[in-house]
Amino acid sequence: MKIPRPPPDYDNLGRSVVGASAEHLRRLLSASIGPAPGGCYLHWDELRHKSPPAGFSHEDWWFAVKSARYLLYKPLPLRDKGDRPFQFVLADPILSRLHRIDRDASGQIRLAAPIANPETRDTYLVSSLVEEAITSSQLEGASTARQTAKEMLRQGRQPRDQSEQMICNNFQAMRSISEHIREPLTPDAILDLHRVLTQDTLDDPSAAGRLRYPHERIEVVDHRDHRVLHVPPAADELPGRLDLLCRFANATDDEPFVHPIIRAILLHFALAYHHPFVDGNGRVARALFYWSALSRGYWLLEFVSISRVLKQAPTQYSRSYLFTATDDRDVTYFIIHQLTVIAEAIDALHAYLGRKATALHETESLLRSSEQLQANLNHRQLALIRHALRHPGTRYTIEGHRRSHKVVYQTARTDLLGLVERGILVKRKMGRSFVFFASASLRDRLGDL
Repeated sequence: MKIPRPPPDYDNLGRSVVGASAEHLRRLLSASIGPAPGGCYLHWDELRHKSPPAGFSHEDWWFAVKSARYLLYKPLPLRDKGDRPFQFVLADPILSRLHRIDRDASGQIRLAAPIANPETRDTYLVSSLVEEAITSSQLEGASTARQTAKEMLRQGRQPRDQSEQMICNNFQAMRSISEHIREPLTPDAILDLHRVLTQDTLDDPSAAGRLRYPHERIEVVDHRDHRVLHVPPAADELPGRLDLLCRFANATDDEPFVHPIIRAILLHFALAYHHPFVDGNGRVARALFYWSALSRGYWLLEFVSISRVLKQAPTQYSRSYLFTATDDRDVTYFIIHQLTVIAEAIDALHAYLGRKATALHETESLLRSSEQLQANLNHRQLALIRHALRHPGTRYTIEGHRRSHKVVYQTARTDLLGLVERGILVKRKMGRSFVFFASASLRDRLGDL
């Protein structure tokens, strides 16, 4: 990965601008150049490739942009390796994205969405947790095929290799987060989260659930060209840094005010910056984001997968870190990137629900042709039929049905055997257990019934 070019020294630029001429300085100050030209919060490495305002050089333009930012910087209690505070600007790109997330992720969703229905909510929640578990693990190197991973999680099968174990761990961690959102974050809780996420996946099993030791040299490296991108703080600083991180996570009345979503993003940033573990830092960082956002009432984010969006453009994720590192510890770059990712993930959820609504309408039209089916099948059985119509050849198990709908084993068994009795599913013996498949003539069978 190409390292961004650091900006010119601000003080030197100031002396150059002041020394040019009084008229030049007057024109620059009256040009009304803000912190985000054209609505974009540009790093020098980006700005230098764009056309500056007429009559000014790129250096003049950057000096005016940085001057506007210096007036608006908000220092944070989170600090870099030089004990200097990270800082950010509440620029327009942040405010517009925060408004969108506030509107869509913390209130009542304005859709005829199954996630708002208590009867079907758990089915959609499990699907989203499965998606986040898989893509978060793939970001860290897991190579299991998506369909194989989904079947493993839904059926409760034991992992067969390290990649599957990583995905299984992520799934368990994501499920546990919602159970602890009322509790304050502590260093021990972060260690426990790391232990769950990395169990049976590390070269050194003893590294699960503990901070890295001083002799364990850790560097963040671009695996394509082995370029060192980041050297984290020293290991002996980590206990103090985690204490500070937790105080920041739990604070509600600190100055300056930090919006809850920005706070969640900064937890993600800081954990990854500190890199307190020998492995699994990215997974823990993303899990902390979810913990923080859910604990502040952004319930819809439990149904979105930020890792899926990050996986589509990993370079932009890394560059947002590097922009911060090369420009005055300005974490605005990372905040804007993550807000964009969250917005895209919410868009993906809405698109997914739209597709589900269309498919649901089509299958409901088919199912409505049989009043007897409507009267005698419950919502779980109808959900399985809809899934089977869209995904021919899928294998169903009692355990997978139980996990998908969060019901007891006997209820899941009764559901599937009831569908077998009606000729909708076919039961087969595989090993010591039974599996169920949709009838080859499912649509015709529904029509007959």
